[in-house]
Amino acid sequence: MSNKLYYVCKYTPIELLEALGADCASLNEMPEGFEHADQIAHPNICGFGKAVLEQVIGEHVKELVIVNCCDTIRSVYDILADSGKLDFLYIMDMPHDNGSCGRERTVTQLKGLAKAYSEYKGTTFDEAAFRKAFRPKERLNEPYISVLGARMGNELFDVVRQTMPYPVENDTCVNNRSAGNEEPPETSDFDELMDWYAGALLRQLPCMRMIDNTGRKQLYNNPNLKGIIYHTVKFCDFYSFEYAQIKREAAVPLLKIESDYSLQNSGQLSTRLEAFAESITAEWQKGKEKKMGKGYFAGIDSGSTSTDVVILDKDQKIVTGIILPTGAGAAAGAERALEEALKEAHLQREDIDAMVTTGYGRTAITEGDKSITEITCHARGAHFLDPSVRTVVDIGGQDSKVIRLDENGAVVNFVMNDKCAAGTGRFLEMMARTMEMSLDEMSHKGLKYKEDITISSMCTVFAESEVVSLIAQNKDTDDIVHGLNKAVASKTAALAKRVGGEERYMMTGGVSKNESLVKTLEEKLGTTLVVDERAQLCGALGAALFAMDMVEKD
Repeated sequence: MSNKLYYVCKYTPIELLEALGADCASLNEMPEGFEHADQIAHPNICGFGKAVLEQVIGEHVKELVIVNCCDTIRSVYDILADSGKLDFLYIMDMPHDNGSCGRERTVTQLKGLAKAYSEYKGTTFDEAAFRKAFRPKERLNEPYISVLGARMGNELFDVVRQTMPYPVENDTCVNNRSAGNEEPPETSDFDELMDWYAGALLRQLPCMRMIDNTGRKQLYNNPNLKGIIYHTVKFCDFYSFEYAQIKREAAVPLLKIESDYSLQNSGQLSTRLEAFAESITAEWQKGKEKKMGKGYFAGIDSGSTSTDVVILDKDQKIVTGIILPTGAGAAAGAERALEEALKEAHLQREDIDAMVTTGYGRTAITEGDKSITEITCHARGAHFLDPSVRTVVDIGGQDSKVIRLDENGAVVNFVMNDKCAAGTGRFLEMMARTMEMSLDEMSHKGLKYKEDITISSMCTVFAESEVVSLIAQNKDTDDIVHGLNKAVASKTAALAKRVGGEERYMMTGGVSKNESLVKTLEEKLGTTLVVDERAQLCGALGAALFAMDMVEKD
């Protein structure tokens, strides 16, 4: 149980609260889940609101000041007020402009909070402590990455900081608070201090909730800025408006990620962040780490469904390519696939000069010399197979992604599906099982459909119910499969539109063997997909090519 007073908004008057004896701290932790919050709150309030509830109901917080900036925060206040869990709870109204009326309203709010907290704490206003509480926030004065948008939890920000090739500045919500940068005037009159202080709070870099938020442009017009990670919280669309503007105006690489403010989807977010870091700088390609030995290089793509291995010789010729089921563990699956590849190539492990791992289970494989995301590896492999390709579509076992390339095969932009199985290979696998057929059998169905069936839900559970219902209605198998293919193709085409897909398109991964889905996707995209016979090995091929880059050539 903490003795700190927690706050959630940069417009919170923490200098005033410290002058009244409070030990202030930002409430910005991401819980493992919402076990308590889901029992007492509406399911559609944003993840941050649930995170606040989780901290309080879990009895980690006893004093809290919140600012009434949105409906979620108001709901959180109402729930907490009824819970009786807090020793001190106060809500301030946030004026949405910094004009004279907003400033006057803020002065009233400051005095009301000061009165309530001093009565609770049994303290009086300490002018010296008030002045001492103004501590300027230092900003990076070197090349950096900025996290913008809705607030990002401390745990996720730590992941970002560890992943990026440059220092990272957290410019989201409460983290870009700058009221402490100002210096109070030389007066001891409390009313005059509060009038000035209200102005200082409202003069901060504006929140997106403010009527005039044009000052936020300075966040992405800094000459030291090397990239932007734009973070949004599920069920909070307000910051999406700013993202659209930044996407049009920013001159640096941009990645949008969404979280539910819990730690549950950290795996896929890590993949996106690592791929973004790789697109900003090619540090993994710089510097040769090994001398040429036998002249063989391996790439292992550890997917959720299959593990693929490619071995190249020094002339970039594929010596062997192996595809095996991943099985229960990524490391064990990789070891089996590598052993099989070595056996087929008549090589020993010591004959491999360098090995790079990629894919869903890449971090679990300890044998590799380096680990690179599947985004970057699929781009490299696709460019190797066909240098004219500019857009890569990969429908994997656990996620789908569309990657846009430049003329050199470098990643220009990419998007991935959300954390559910909708539109992925797992979705197709589940539907095939429901229809009591293998994926191979399903891949040849749907080409001769007669009725244009629409599967209305992409949720795997609901779609399965629809398929069962269609089977009960004695619908033709080809018609049902075409409906499923159309659903997957529509979702994938939407990803391609988001990434700015352009000719030529290549499809990689195991789903590229699904003849009927490929045809349906081509119809949705209005183009012909390049499907190489080595498409499923594309990620492992890219990894093997990166392994070659690690070795000094004779």
